[in-house]
Amino acid sequence: MKAPPTPQKEGPRINRDIRIPEIQLIDAEGQNRGVVNTTDALAIAEEAGLDLVEIVPNAKPPVCKILDYGRFRFLEQKKQAEARKRQKIVEVKEIKLRPGIDDHDYDVKMKAIRRFFIEGDKVKITLRFRGREMAHQDIGYRLLERVKAETAQMAKVEAEPSMEGRQMVMVLAPR
Repeated sequence: MKAPPTPQKEGPRINRDIRIPEIQLIDAEGQNRGVVNTTDALAIAEEAGLDLVEIVPNAKPPVCKILDYGRFRFLEQKKQAEARKRQKIVEVKEIKLRPGIDDHDYDVKMKAIRRFFIEGDKVKITLRFRGREMAHQDIGYRLLERVKAETAQMAKVEAEPSMEGRQMVMVLAPR
């Protein structure tokens, strides 16, 4: 019978979990103490009332630092939360057009498209055909080419105009 595998702990190894005989030690003041025996490093950490934390486990020998582990975990969580907050989620905004769109309506739609690019979002342009408009798909294609030409400075074409049922679709992404 085999013993069940020990569960892997999240985060860096601390104190007695570090089982390597020798480590590169950085003390509480940030001074490099060089290669030290692990038991000596643990004694130094306990004497200071702090923890021995493995910072770079893949180095030869691993780099460990004497610090307050609770504070270290708190600061790491704070960094991760800040990184998540700064992360921009790219959305795909949809603009719907018709082949016989009027100039003013077209200008309003173009203003919205430019605003979406400034915000960093992708734009999916959907051109819907109804009834007999299906016979004049070239008008719709020319309209999408006009949009592509007007947004060429600030956007690149991610998906060329293509028919999907009764709709012609094109996707633009900000540069």
